[in-house]
Formats: sequence, structure tokens, C-alpha cells
Amino acid sequence: MQIQINFGSVKNSEAIEQRVEDAVQRAFEHFADRVTRVEVHLHDDNAKKAGPHDKRVVMEARPAGFDPLAVEHGGDDLYKVIDETAGKLGRAVKNKLERAGAKA
Repeated sequence: MQIQINFGSVKNSEAIEQRVEDAVQRAFEHFADRVTRVEVHLHDDNAKKAGPHDKRVVMEARPAGFDPLAVEHGGDDLYKVIDETAGKLGRAVKNKLERAGAKA
């Protein structure tokens, strides 16, 4: 499974890259072999101004043989938003695979 991270308005850092990779790997640990790629888009909607729910993460998974699935989540803490978005996407892909008859 390939993980592509697009930083958008978030400053690139090794810590954020590692958090994204860890969160995605955790969310897909039981069916990573059925997902070809996960794209992650990180946004800070207010950029330099602080504000509630200004961090936004969009993740898109491409399960083999299926149309892509995308989810979005926002909040104050980028690391928490990354974890929650990965979990949300993992559940969506698992449900899609289970409905199609492939045990996830």
C-alpha cells in the first residue's frame, strides 16, 4: 500500500509524516494488501490565525477493484484529526469490502 501525503497549507515535518503513516497502517492493518494507495491531504484552514476546528484532513483510499473512497474530518489538534480520519477511512473501506463479500 502506497501512502501519498499532500501538505497543502500545513508545514511539512517528519513528525507529521510519521504520524500519518502510523495512523494509516493501524487503520488498514488487516486488509492493507487490498488497498493500492491512500492519499492524504492536510489543511490548516485558518493558516496563521488560531481558531476552532481549523485543522482539516481529507483521506482517499483506493481499494483494489473498487472505486476510491474518501473521508474528511476537522478539529483543533492536527495529530488527533489525522488519527480520527484514518480510523474513519479504515472503517469505510472495511465496510465496503465486507459488503462486496471480501472478508476484511
